[in-house]
Order: sequence, then C-alpha cells, then structure tokens
Amino acid sequence: MELNSVKETEVLIVGAGPCGLALACDLARRGVRALLVEQAPALFPGSRGKGIQPRTREVLDDLGVGHAVRMHGGPAPVGMVWQDGRRQGEHEMFRRAAPTEAEPYGEPWMMPQWRTQEILLARLGELGGDVVFSTALTGLDQDTEGVTAHLTTGPVRASYLVAADGGRSTVRRALAVPMTGESVDPAPMLVADVRVAGDALDRLNWHVVMSDAGFVTLCPLPGTADFQLVAQFKEGEPDTSVEGVRALVAARTHLDADDITEVRWSSDFRPRAALADRFREGRVFLAGDAAHVHSPAGGQGLNTSVQDAYNLGWKLGQVLRHGAPVALLDSYEAERRPVAADMLGLSTRIHRGEQERGAAAQQLGLGYREGPLSAGRAGALVAGDRAPDGPAGDGRRLFDVFRGPHFTLLIVGADTEPPAFDGSSGAAVHVHRSDAYEAYGKGLFLIRPDGYIGWAGEDVSGLGSYLAPLGLGLDRV
Repeated sequence: MELNSVKETEVLIVGAGPCGLALACDLARRGVRALLVEQAPALFPGSRGKGIQPRTREVLDDLGVGHAVRMHGGPAPVGMVWQDGRRQGEHEMFRRAAPTEAEPYGEPWMMPQWRTQEILLARLGELGGDVVFSTALTGLDQDTEGVTAHLTTGPVRASYLVAADGGRSTVRRALAVPMTGESVDPAPMLVADVRVAGDALDRLNWHVVMSDAGFVTLCPLPGTADFQLVAQFKEGEPDTSVEGVRALVAARTHLDADDITEVRWSSDFRPRAALADRFREGRVFLAGDAAHVHSPAGGQGLNTSVQDAYNLGWKLGQVLRHGAPVALLDSYEAERRPVAADMLGLSTRIHRGEQERGAAAQQLGLGYREGPLSAGRAGALVAGDRAPDGPAGDGRRLFDVFRGPHFTLLIVGADTEPPAFDGSSGAAVHVHRSDAYEAYGKGLFLIRPDGYIGWAGEDVSGLGSYLAPLGLGLDRV
C-alpha cells in the first residue's frame, strides 16, 4: 500500500504490534476505513510476548484467527528447575484447568509474539487491510473535527487516531500525557531467541536455572525450533551480542557456548510498571503499551493490549458507522484504565514472587460491572460480566452465535417475545433463544460485540433506554 495515495482515513493507527493489528482487523470487519502505519521496515521479529491467556484466545477466535493460533501454538511446558548443573525437579509455571462448557480454554497458550503478529497481519489482508511500513509519526494536530498526523511520508487526516506505538510512544509524548510508574526490579534483564544444538537441551520442559548471578530461563517456543532465553543480571549490564549471549549461557548453565548455534534476536530491558494518566486526549486514544507497561512475569502485557483494541474497536465502529453518540467513546478509558491498573499490579506481584500465576492471570474473571455501559442483572450474571460459552441449543456453541461484529440479544430459558430492533442505523442485533443453562440462569442478556454483557433483565423493561447511547434502538417492545 502506498501512503501517498491515502490522504484521509477514518482511523489512523500508529504501531503494528499485536494491539494495532488486532484493532485494524476489528475495524476492517466493521467496514471502518483504517490506516495502520509502522515506523519499522517490518513486523517486530522477537518472541517477547509469548503467552496468550485464555480470555485473549477467545478474542482471537472472534477475530477469525483461532484456527491459526491452535495450529502454530501449544500449551506451556512444565518448568524444570536446575541448580549446579543438575535437575532439581519439575515446577508448574501456570495454573492449568480443564476446559469447561463456560470456559473453553483452561490454560495459557504459548506462541512467539512474531507469530501472533504474522497471523493477525494475514487476517488483516483477508479483510482488505494492510500495514504501511517505514512510516513514522513526527507530530500531530487536532481540532473538533479530526486529527492531522504528520508522517515521514506526508500528512494524513483522520477522524480519530489510536496510539499503539509501544512504551516509548511518540504519540503519547506529543500529547504530553504523563505516565506514572515504578521500577519493578532494579536488576536489568536480557531476552533472546536462540537455537540449541542437537539434543543438548530437551524441549519437554521450560528450563529454569538458578544461580547467585541471577536466574536464566530457556523456554521452547511451540511451532519453531527456537527457545526464548530470559536472564536476570544482579550485577553488570546485559551484553546482547551473539557472543555475549553465548558466554552468558556457558557461564550460568550446563550448556557450552557452542551449543547455542544461533541467536535470532536479542534485547535488554528493565522491568517496570507504568500507567498513562489518561487513555484519551480529544480524538486521540492510547492503547496497549502506549497506555500501560508491564513486567513480563505475569504474561499480561500483550493480552491486556489486545483487549484494549477489542474494547475500542466496536465503539469506534458504532460512532463512525451507526450513529452512536460520540460520548460512547468516553467509556473506553472508563472501562480499560481500571483493568490495566489491576493487571499492572498483578504483573508486579508475580514478578516479585508475591503471587502465583493463578486464575487472575487468565483474565476470564475481568469485567466492567462498575463501568458506564453496564446495567441490570438476571439469573447468575450481572451486566459487565464476561458472557460465558456453552451449548446454543441448535448444535452450535454460544461463542459461535456471538462471533462477529454484531450485538446479540440472548434469551435464556424465558418465554419472552423478542423485541424488534430498529435497523435504520445499520447496526446488527442478532436474537438467539436457548434453554436454561447454569452459567446464565434465566433471563435476557444483551451481549456486546466484545463478549461482555451490557444489559441484563428478566424481561425487556429498560432495554430500549439502554440502547440509545450505543446507536441502537427498538421498533417495538
């Protein structure tokens, strides 16, 4: 795609990481014109965010890439602790649970970040979108009608701009939005993707080597021949060169330097937790690492970022395509900033050994009960809760019914006559009736496009007034 041919767009997304790509996919399937630019010449090449939590797998299923994620990823291997060159025994790294009717994914899924990005880029291409690489933002101006972004390849005018350009976000700095945070660990870290010779190290375990100099982990990455290496430096600074990585492995593990046959990517970082003071400035939104920076220990950064995109995408679609009041966009910060703050706290506690990687890390229990778009309760659920999966009663799963950019009015175990929705805005509300089901109980549930319950009730009373701020309406009740 040549940027010179694109002078105007509805949404400009800066940054083609997992967050930017997920948002571009979501907007594309809603028919929203979005331009995705990335300052690098290609997608990020490393494995950095390798853990996909169960809730994010549900999101990726809805975006149409669930099959690819299953093909190219795998379950997290069991940890193996080493000390003084000897195995000390296995250690479970994550909470694992069997899938249930309501929660089809019970454990984290391992897949290198570069693969996640490749999958999302391929999906974006199927939806008619693309990424403009080697294009950096140098500044921006906004007014009441839109945003003018100054790019290295020329200016672009957009109705809205989304900053998905990482922890050092150029957009956030241009807006002068402060980021408040703390150092999680004074010790710097090294992360690298390496290949190991022959059978020098098995791929059955996530290897954790303890030493006085700091821990080293080597995690096999499913669907590749690579291991992700992470090393802590209690003294000194990481040497990210090929020889530096090999020397580190030889000094701290039972492997020889020559056992590392290839260093495919390496980087250093200092674990920190930081949260932007606000997620919106006029017509510009901060998402992903541009809005919150996590320690990698909890496996929350990529996941929280993708779910930022999933929350913002449908709201932009309703405003730009279906006549919803612009005030709907205020709910993005109101809903996502508290979640990001909670996940930052979780990541920090896990990094410091104060909390295990338990159910909270899977993000299935997150919701928006206190958010501005949540109203009512019915059966076993409160508005703002994640809508559980389960049998749809017609041979499908409920997630099959929900999949897509539409809303769903789910009538569970009730004889209520479904209302007729006003189709003048073009926004789709699918109505589905199913038998009583324990995860829901009985009642009516309006499922948002991002899989959360927006409204719940025992009958349709109050539904009409709830719909207007979403760009929806009823013909009759």
